[in-house]
Amino acid sequence: MNLTAPPATDPSAPQSMVINCVAYRFDGQRIGDISLDDISEVLKQPDTFVWVGLHEPDEPLLSKLQEEFDLHDLAIEDAQHAHQRTKIETYGDSLFVVVQTAQLISGHIAFGETHIFLGARYLVTVRHGASLSYAPARRNCEHSPELLSLGPSYGLYGVLDFIVDNLLPIVRDFREELQELEQDIFSDTFKRSTIRRLYDMQRDLMTLRLAVAPMQDIISQLVRLHPQLIPDELRAYFRDVYDHVFRVNESISAMREMLAAAINVNLSLVTFGQNEVMKKLAGWAAMLAAPTLLTSWYGMNFTHMPELSKPWAYPAVIVLVIGVVVTIYIALKRSRWF
Repeated sequence: MNLTAPPATDPSAPQSMVINCVAYRFDGQRIGDISLDDISEVLKQPDTFVWVGLHEPDEPLLSKLQEEFDLHDLAIEDAQHAHQRTKIETYGDSLFVVVQTAQLISGHIAFGETHIFLGARYLVTVRHGASLSYAPARRNCEHSPELLSLGPSYGLYGVLDFIVDNLLPIVRDFREELQELEQDIFSDTFKRSTIRRLYDMQRDLMTLRLAVAPMQDIISQLVRLHPQLIPDELRAYFRDVYDHVFRVNESISAMREMLAAAINVNLSLVTFGQNEVMKKLAGWAAMLAAPTLLTSWYGMNFTHMPELSKPWAYPAVIVLVIGVVVTIYIALKRSRWF
């Protein structure tokens, strides 16, 4: 068997599903790419482990991995069907971890999942939906063979750290977009699109928070528990991931509060603008009501009305109407209704 050869072609496991299948020695050195059929042969050798990366695998491929690594039926069932909650499960001497992933695509957050199988001699990552390749995380681990020599758990750290580090830029991009939307928020013209965008951002961040918050419990367990899989030398690294998750969660909460405040300010400004318009309309209505009252009064067909027989009566009524209107206008102006 040639361990440095590229993975063999397997009709039941298309290369679009098998992203990587690499064997390592427990001194942290990469042996090379292997095929799925070679996994059992590699594991027969002492001091070796395997790191497999999959993307939306089908049922036969997962069944193949279950056979190679003796994975639990329930974990395989979860990995076949996405839309699992963020969790960590213990199956015998292995761990099954589900974490949510996120990508910012065209201004909106697209969510995905990563299912991780961790054993003493294997690490399997299964990506579903929106998620980035873990090739950079793998390269970073390979650049630190002294830590990779601690086993597959260092690969788990690399994957989790990569996932968390890609969450904070999403919140940062949303904060920058909110700063750009502030001009529309405080503009005199109401824009329905601004409210719509603020609502979409708040909804996306709420969903992101539901995905990130449970990760704190997962990382906390990896820091404190599972000594058979997580060596003490790596617990400090998982604590660092926990700090990053906590910071992301706090940033999301702060951003949600900022969005809620922005929505309330926008609605308050819209309501204030409507009140100003109503005040002006009420003022004009008051000024129009005075001449309407006087002219309707003098328009009544009574014989004996004051000053009807006087030649100056008509000009006097005109002057009276103008005086009343001007008085009302000055009063409203002083009251800042105009």
